[in-house]
Amino acid sequence: MSKFWSPAIRSLVPYTPGEQPKVLNLIKLNTNENPYPPAPAVVEALHQFSMDRLRLYPDPEASKLKSALAKYHQLDEAQVFLGNGSDEVLALAFMALFRHSDPLLMPETTYSFYEVYCDLLNIDAVRIPLNSSFEIDLDDYQRSNGGIIFANPNAPTGIAIPLSRIEQLLAANTDSVVLVDEAYVDFGADSAIALIHRYPNLLVTHTFSKSRSLAGMRIGAAFGHPDLIDGLERVKNSFNSYPLDMLAIEAATASIEDDAYFKETCQRIINTRQRTTQALQQKGFRVLPSSANFVFATHPEQDAKTLMQRLRDENILVRHFTKPSINQFLRISIGTDEEMDQLMNQL
Repeated sequence: MSKFWSPAIRSLVPYTPGEQPKVLNLIKLNTNENPYPPAPAVVEALHQFSMDRLRLYPDPEASKLKSALAKYHQLDEAQVFLGNGSDEVLALAFMALFRHSDPLLMPETTYSFYEVYCDLLNIDAVRIPLNSSFEIDLDDYQRSNGGIIFANPNAPTGIAIPLSRIEQLLAANTDSVVLVDEAYVDFGADSAIALIHRYPNLLVTHTFSKSRSLAGMRIGAAFGHPDLIDGLERVKNSFNSYPLDMLAIEAATASIEDDAYFKETCQRIINTRQRTTQALQQKGFRVLPSSANFVFATHPEQDAKTLMQRLRDENILVRHFTKPSINQFLRISIGTDEEMDQLMNQL
């Protein structure tokens, strides 16, 4: 700890990302990366890119990508915001929309970066427990608040909330922003983007890291009423006016335009997830119903941390969390069928 640190930083507990080892021949099922490569159109777009352009700044509005996303989701460009990965988009949303006198409401068990943002920005938050089935019960969010955030499907459980329940919350909660983090929505849940035209307090965030195989390029987006987007833009332009580089803009735009490949790979992952769930259940695991590109599983007779360590000894990485309510679960990303077969053999 340095004496030069700001006081608020001294007690900050940063987010801990999944292990990114530099060992060859690992089966990496710990960070929810896509097992398939980016779309062929992405590869072609990057090959055709003129490197001479890199001496110039990128378009600060990423207009090409914004236009493609607006068309894809049947929105206006004024309803689209872009950032350097969905983590940056979320951070800007916390700064722009959640710093109020009333507390932010969020699940007790969810994406742990939310808690880091609250600590960093001194945002008061109420952490609401999941129910006995590890589900987010939106009835518990019917209280005074300065904002509501949840992931759908939730992480690390993978359980999705029906769109009808989200709309009920929006209809009842009209005086603060409801942010739905849809990092995993393409693997089996319904997107709340369809509700944006009716609810001006709804903000939906997406990432290109999971379903579009572009985790290495750091591309995120938010969709909502132009007033919400303008708030995000004001904060973004107070920090970094050029969040997306030229290559990211080209790659993401090509990915949007190659819709057939996107749908094919998502379906392959869904099929493998269902197969993996059945195989784990046959081995005695309890597997929560997942609509994400991972499963959350526990075994009544095996310690989760021990299983994680023994799998790592066999060059297979899965994710274990230490929070008491979930410390007997493993989060297992969905890889290729061959990778999941090797996991089952080792288990």
